[in-house]
Formats: sequence, C-alpha cells, structure tokens
Amino acid sequence: MKSRRELTAAKSKLQGTAIVLALLLVQCARSAEQGSELAPSASSLVPGSADGFVDSGGVKIHYVSLGRSDDPLLVMVHGFPDFWYSWRAQMPVLAKHFHVVAIDQRGYNLSGQPEGVHNYTVDALVGDVLAVVKHFGAGKVIVVGHDWGGLVAWTFAMTHPELTDRLVVLNLPHPRGFLRELATNPNQKKNSQYARNFQRPDASKQVRLELLTGWVKDPEARKVYLTAFKRSSLEGMLNYYKANYPRIPGGDAKGTGVTTDVPEFPTVKCPVLLIHGLKDQALLPGALNDTWNWLEKDLTLVTIPEAGHFVQQDAANLVTRSMVAWLMR
Repeated sequence: MKSRRELTAAKSKLQGTAIVLALLLVQCARSAEQGSELAPSASSLVPGSADGFVDSGGVKIHYVSLGRSDDPLLVMVHGFPDFWYSWRAQMPVLAKHFHVVAIDQRGYNLSGQPEGVHNYTVDALVGDVLAVVKHFGAGKVIVVGHDWGGLVAWTFAMTHPELTDRLVVLNLPHPRGFLRELATNPNQKKNSQYARNFQRPDASKQVRLELLTGWVKDPEARKVYLTAFKRSSLEGMLNYYKANYPRIPGGDAKGTGVTTDVPEFPTVKCPVLLIHGLKDQALLPGALNDTWNWLEKDLTLVTIPEAGHFVQQDAANLVTRSMVAWLMR
C-alpha cells in the first residue's frame, strides 16, 4: 500500500498533467481558430501574383505584385473600405505591360495598424507609397488611386513630381475642386454627412463590418472582403476621415458647413487620367470642373454614367481598357 506522501505526490503529478493538457487543448483550439482566418495567398486570388512587405517608418506595408520586375513600375492605392483586392480585374491586364504593385494602405488587411489619428495623415500615407517606390528602386512611377487612394495619388504627384511619370485617379476629384464643392454645393455638403459621422470619437462603435461589404456585388468576393476587414483596424480606417477630411469651423462634427477658403495646391506636372462613375453619391461630379486649371500637362477625363463610387468594379472592363489605352498611347 502506498504511503500518504506517495499518494499526494501522484495526485499533484496528475493535476499538473491535466493542466498541461488543458493548456495544450486551448492552444490547439486557438490555432485552429486563427488558421481559419489566415489570409489567403495573393496567388490564390490573382494567379501569378506574390505577397511582399515594405517598412515605412516602422509601419509594415503589405503589397501584392504581378508582372515583370524590369517593366515600368505601376503602384495601385485603394480607398475606403477596401484593400489591394479592389484591383483584381485590372491587375492581370496591366501586368502585361507594367510591374504592378497593389498595396494595402495602413490600417487595412495585412498592413500595419498603428494607433492614433496622427498616424493616418495624408503625409504618412504618401510616405507609405514613397517607401514602396524606393523599395523597388524604379525611378519614376505610375500612380493609380481610388477614393482615399486617389487623394494619396494626387498628393504624391504634387509633392514628388520628380518620381511621378503619370497619374490615374478614380472617383476622387482634384482636392481643390472637392473643397470648392464642399464649401459651395449644398448637395455635396449634405452627401458628406457620412464623413462627419466618421469623425466622431465613438464612430467605430457605430459601424458594423458586414455593412462595409454591402457595396461588393459578387457573393464570393464579399466573403474575401469580410475576412480582410476582420483583419483590419476599423479605428484605423476611420482615422483617415479624422485626420484628413475637412472639418467645419469649431470642430463640431454634427454640422454640415465648411470654411469657404480653398487653399492653393502645387501644380500637378504629369499627364493625368481621371475616371469617374457618375452615380457616385459621396463625391459629386461637379468637383471635376476646372481640373485642367491645376495641371501643367494634358488631362483625359472619362465619365461613366452607369457606374458608382467603386467604378473599377462597377465598370471593370471599361476602366481596364481605358487605363491600358491611355497608358500605352
């Protein structure tokens, strides 16, 4: 018969084993859960593409590349709410002529998600594109942007003319035109209320991720988006509005007025292709007027009556053909 000391030791050993087994089971469950949310490889979404990362001042920027590295560099920058996958229809065709690099902007999907509004200023966002360009050491670059990515593209061209070969912007008018409309167009003021709501301190508590995928028409693509948004920082997404969207006097995000002073911007020195879906209710087409006055070179404007804000998906074939024809002229 075992002594009491031996029985106590055996009991302690069994308890220790049980704890270890429990911890292992919990770890396995967590691993399985995380594994189900692992990001699909870029090549599984766009055949032939590859994932990569660039450091931008300590913030990891994820990109997906497609095409030959010795071809001219073309960087694509998405908007809200989106990620690199927004360009899936355009990338394979453009990659026949260019080295295409589509990034996840900071806060989104696999890119870094720094905390704090100050980390999402347009200067920081432009810095991310600059880090990508320098990473590939390509000299001049073609920059393509949509929505917030369009603002980044405009600003990159203004602040780095020596690096900008050509500029393609989808559904984001020149910032001077947009600010003018925001100050003088009652419909643009009214339609910008959503941005005022996003500027509120508790905005992230009022937004459901599922609602952010409502614009995605293809059911399978919507699943991809929802998974990517679950990996993203909702607070980071909304910080774009808090850091950069024009505020009304006094900083009251509940109002609809803005200052009437429209600042000057540096002249864009490269050729520009503007593509705008006319059913966009967030960015009305009146802001396109006078764009030619703020450019040094030629402007090509393509308006698509039946497309909305996400023109690159609403009219994917037409947008792709227009881009290729303009870039290859």
